[in-house]
Amino acid sequence: MSPHLHALLAFLHLSGAIVWLGGMVFAHFALRPAASQVLEPPGRLALMSETLGRFFRLVAIAVIIILATGTVLLAEVGLTQAPLGWHLMLGLGIVMALIFGFIYAVLYPALRQAVAAQRWPAAAQVLGRIRFWVVVNMCLGVLTVAAAVLPR
Repeated sequence: MSPHLHALLAFLHLSGAIVWLGGMVFAHFALRPAASQVLEPPGRLALMSETLGRFFRLVAIAVIIILATGTVLLAEVGLTQAPLGWHLMLGLGIVMALIFGFIYAVLYPALRQAVAAQRWPAAAQVLGRIRFWVVVNMCLGVLTVAAAVLPR
């Protein structure tokens, strides 16, 4: 593989991770508390539903990019020759992708449905479940970044 292609793949891989992890940090530590402070539950739940819909579409693209570029970069080195950190990154990344798939395919549609029906307690409950799994993924994301850079 040419150095330019390798650099491009590494850039795309890192960019996808930044979008995903950075978006989770923003949503959890900035957007959610601010929305809770200034909006009543119906407005807050509607805002979070719409915001998460936009964010999750970006994450879906980021996950595809991360998995595709990671596969190519790993294949270049070979699984048996890859550093331990890369193996950890791969395992954690797959777990994160599966958790995201559950959030996007199961929990988010339930949130949208509850918000559309103005079932605010049900929407709040689903949003709480989404928040739990986002925090899990955020922690896994930090571990993944650590696995990628610390062994070097």
